[in-house]
Amino acid sequence: MLKNSNDTPLSYGSDFAKMDAHVIQPEEYDELPEWTDEMFATADLYHGEKLIRRGRPVSASKKILTTLRLDTDVVERFRATGKGWQSRINEALKHAQIPAE
Repeated sequence: MLKNSNDTPLSYGSDFAKMDAHVIQPEEYDELPEWTDEMFATADLYHGEKLIRRGRPVSASKKILTTLRLDTDVVERFRATGKGWQSRINEALKHAQIPAE
């Protein structure tokens, strides 16, 4: 049974400092798997010491999450244009002529 949330099954009896200090020897390279495209795609990317964040880049204009009811045919037409269809709806609404009150 785990004593606390920091204990993992792998930590029992493991010497992480020793593992970190180990230098891979030439004969050990045969034991290492070849990297796949999937492995490269999920690997952390560093620029020097700085971890490069993955995911959506920070937008210049902050967005808010809202619920909006649209006609089915409108949504289908935008979805048919492919990835980014929600951003295209946003652009269309930005340029829409909104009547003054």
